[in-house]
Amino acid sequence: MESTTDDEARLAEIAAELAAAIDAALGPWVERSVRRVLDAWVDRTGEPIAPEILASAAEAGRRAREEIGPRVRELLLTDVDRQRTTPLAIIRGAVRYPTEVLRAAGIPPLVRDAVAERQFPDDDYDLVPASLGDVDPTLHELGIAWGAAKAFVFKARRRAEGRR
Repeated sequence: MESTTDDEARLAEIAAELAAAIDAALGPWVERSVRRVLDAWVDRTGEPIAPEILASAAEAGRRAREEIGPRVRELLLTDVDRQRTTPLAIIRGAVRYPTEVLRAAGIPPLVRDAVAERQFPDDDYDLVPASLGDVDPTLHELGIAWGAAKAFVFKARRRAEGRR
């Protein structure tokens, strides 16, 4: 049977891997998000995409990585008993980066359902990821592994404390 220390070391390894993968995925996700909305706009209107918009998307992706990446890493390196949010919740806050680009480009907001508007009022373009896999498919299994490792460590600590 592995010790809690071994489990915690494994959790730390997975957390570091997930942090690096999220950091690498943030910029491309911002750019893909902008591109997806722009492509739909072009299909609807026939208006070409200005290269400046794509350059703005790349810059927004860089900013997202610089500003959101460290927050995710800090969370993942925080002891499990002190974590009060999730990597996905932090990433969802990054929706502002592609949104800013699309607003500046004059793309009108999408019509969204009432639930989406209530849950994510600043997500004009329905970009908030439902899962880590929506940010990048490579994050899906890694996120599950991190969540399972975190739960295992959390539960082992409660057992060690005599609680179930």
